[in-house]
Amino acid sequence: MIPIRDTIPSKNYPVVNNTIIGINVVVYLVQVALIPDLNRFVYIYGLVPARYSVPQITSYFTTSQQLFSLLSFMFLHGGFWHLLGNMWSLYIFGDNIEDRLGPFRYLVFYLLCGMISGFSHLIFNLHSNIPTIGASGAVAGVMGAYLILYPNAKILTLIPIIFIPLFVEIPAFFFLGLWFVIQFISAAGSHGGIGGIAWWAHIGGFIFGIIFLKILLALPGAGVSDHMRKVTAKRKTHRLQVIRPVGPGKDPHLYGTITITSFEALTGTLKLVNIPWGFQKRLVRVTVPAGVQAGSKLRLKGLGKITPDGHRGDLYLKVAIV
Repeated sequence: MIPIRDTIPSKNYPVVNNTIIGINVVVYLVQVALIPDLNRFVYIYGLVPARYSVPQITSYFTTSQQLFSLLSFMFLHGGFWHLLGNMWSLYIFGDNIEDRLGPFRYLVFYLLCGMISGFSHLIFNLHSNIPTIGASGAVAGVMGAYLILYPNAKILTLIPIIFIPLFVEIPAFFFLGLWFVIQFISAAGSHGGIGGIAWWAHIGGFIFGIIFLKILLALPGAGVSDHMRKVTAKRKTHRLQVIRPVGPGKDPHLYGTITITSFEALTGTLKLVNIPWGFQKRLVRVTVPAGVQAGSKLRLKGLGKITPDGHRGDLYLKVAIV
């Protein structure tokens, strides 16, 4: 299953989340440039459990190097697809967590999840001399937080069936719950990090992502996030929206809600709307006129239900301003 996007729009630009993605990409480009010395680079800046448990190896590293590796390992990746998978998942789920926590608390949350995932891997592979790298543990923490905050969100997912791509919307609690179960089964059936995947780092990151989320939400805010939200507030909603209309009784018309920002209400905007109805899925261009008010209704002629006499009703979209 490959996640494509979620259905929960964020109200603010994910400044920290996008910055983290950018840093990971830059570090990967540095890795590519250092290919002749890449193994040494990864051993120094990756997380190597034996460096902390075997005195003969520990003596080769300074205290600052040992501490820095607990942070730096989560910004290294083993290849392009490793990087892409982690950053794509972070792109899908991270913006909503930053939206909820605010930029500063989200940065703390992400780094804590990454470091605790490293400790989880270290505990279960105490004497391993194989470097562990990647943002997977930190991203797992983000996914754990998403499960708690948005369990009923829908994840548009690509399921490749032989050569036929199937796109389905899966509830977040099922998608993320299944992902966690797969990680646990894989960890139980493997010996440490065999196969190159740090399963216990994923599990530790996911569980402590939930714990750290609850702790950070319980702490009183310092007001930094409120000031940042004023700066990072989105001026536009996502151009593509999925609207599930309802058609009560024998009413030939369908009714749904389209979400825009106050800026879009003022200036007008154009949206692409996916309207699933029965076994049909229609992609429609919707023009929202400038100056529209919250609660106004946009009429899309001929997109309602088909009546017994062969006529078709209309689709009415109620405007919601966020």
